[in-house]
Amino acid sequence: MAIYLDHAATTPVHPEVRQAMLPYLDDYFGNPSSMHRFGRAVRQAVDEARDKLAGVLGAEPGEIVFTSGGTEADNFALIGAALSGKKRGKDHLITSAVEHHAVLDTCRHLERLGFRVTYLPVDETGEVRLDALREAIDDRTALVSVMYGNNEVGTLQPVEAIGELARENGALFHTDAVQAFGYEPLNVRELPVDLLSVSSHKINGPKGVGALYVAKGVSLTPHMYGGSQEMRRRAGTENVPGIVGFGKAAEIAAASRAEHLEQARRCREAMIRAWEREGIDFVVNGHPHRHLPHILNVSFPGAETETLLMNLDLEGVACSSGSACTSGTLEVSHVLKAMNLPEAVLRSAIRFSFGRGNTVEEVTRAAETAARIVRRLTGKKAG
Repeated sequence: MAIYLDHAATTPVHPEVRQAMLPYLDDYFGNPSSMHRFGRAVRQAVDEARDKLAGVLGAEPGEIVFTSGGTEADNFALIGAALSGKKRGKDHLITSAVEHHAVLDTCRHLERLGFRVTYLPVDETGEVRLDALREAIDDRTALVSVMYGNNEVGTLQPVEAIGELARENGALFHTDAVQAFGYEPLNVRELPVDLLSVSSHKINGPKGVGALYVAKGVSLTPHMYGGSQEMRRRAGTENVPGIVGFGKAAEIAAASRAEHLEQARRCREAMIRAWEREGIDFVVNGHPHRHLPHILNVSFPGAETETLLMNLDLEGVACSSGSACTSGTLEVSHVLKAMNLPEAVLRSAIRFSFGRGNTVEEVTRAAETAARIVRRLTGKKAG
């Protein structure tokens, strides 16, 4: 039986989420912008979902903007803040070298438009160097964007310190919390953040829907035009079934966070213990303590990433080389490169990520399968 260990790429839709969505794929089909009863019925559903997500994040409903996913939320945060800041003479952005491509590629686009962008270095654990941020930030910095938890190695960033530095220097702070959502206690009233991105399909919700938290008083230049939806901040007819599903998924994730956290920790520990018993050579990448519990990035020096992934897939174990947006390419992970890891570690890294439905027993079987494959590929006997 196949074992799915790629929950950082996407997660299966929760049965309760699917049930919540079904009426809005059938009976309740109206456009939420319509004033008649068909529209009003779905408008209420969108409002209720906004209330649920806002409640989970500690935000006000009016601070939640629904998007097509985490990528659009990141794009809106960066481009909207950059264009808005430029009107006030601020043409500088700061991000890190280990961000998701949704942030990095957007920053490169902004550079082509004339903005200055500083890419902060990280240490060997993937953590941003705060001294580099202090050196880079100035009175022309419009935005600092650093992710909450890394999608490839799981390292948690010092978002509180980063946010405070941004505020001290009059810059907005955005964090991509897509991977942290559902695992970390994201309360925007307690975090020094102005903008925060989340996505539905990482928490057992549907694909194609996400959200951007925009703190009250923060001005973003709209990135889409053609309608007055989302309080005139994001034009386009709302994805009603997706939004309803997202609201339900957020509600479930919040209620089961402690249980989900413990399950992920147990799975991660079980996999590491199995490799220790098997006596194979492996290196865990990322911060040893400050990391997301459901992500385990590990290298098997002497083996090759692509060969490992293909063999694992043939044996019924689904995992990845890191970001789903770059899987299928032969390029070494930009995250691992930025961490300045040895070549043998870079070339043999794979990511296992745990989620709903995974058990310690199946994770242990997957680890034993991986160990058998590594021994075959490296020619090393069990130690």
